Amino acid sequence: MSEQLNEVLVTPAARGKGRPLLAFLHGYGADPIDMVDPAFTSALRRLGDRAPVVVLPEGDYGWWYDHPGEPWASYVLREVIPEALRRSGADPRRVAIGGISMGGFGALDLGRIAPRRFCAVGGHSPAVFTSSEESSFAFENRRDFERHDLLRIARQRSPYAAPVWIDVGDEDLLRPTATALARELRADDADVTFHVWPGSHSGRYWDAHFAQYLRFYADACG
Repeated sequence: MSEQLNEVLVTPAARGKGRPLLAFLHGYGADPIDMVDPAFTSALRRLGDRAPVVVLPEGDYGWWYDHPGEPWASYVLREVIPEALRRSGADPRRVAIGGISMGGFGALDLGRIAPRRFCAVGGHSPAVFTSSEESSFAFENRRDFERHDLLRIARQRSPYAAPVWIDVGDEDLLRPTATALARELRADDADVTFHVWPGSHSGRYWDAHFAQYLRFYADACG
């Protein structure tokens, strides 16, 4: 990316060398540092020696896919992850990707684009849509939406090589599409964990489940 962007690298206190790396993508309108709250750091600390190094890139309002002049997906794959591996000494063979809301969509989309790159893929309250009309704020046009239509792609075949986690709150307006995506992936015998928990599309919901999220990545990436 040609513009200057902020990234946050969270390295467990002991050392980062040899640990898994988790690239964790923020939601719409958020900043990387917003994710590093007490619930997140406490959950990471409780994993002890199993805790991954976590890199949190800045995605602005880009929806984590490549636009003309704004290659957000390429930025994560070709800049964020290699630089985080270099700085932390994390294991390049054990890289996971996850995210919240817009970032949940981005993680699922990047996991599809580069399926052999990741040891785990997680979408937490992922912003998955059924049409270009309902997602006009996210995609440039209908063709743009169709290239990243996760539901349509999942109906054809599961694009994932790694274990996938999807969760959503029972009061979240995105619950129907998250449920449909998990169902389509399971129909193709993909390794999918799916949860519907009490809550809405809010920080309070995600804070309540950071421990489960981070444990999934630690377990999947060994």
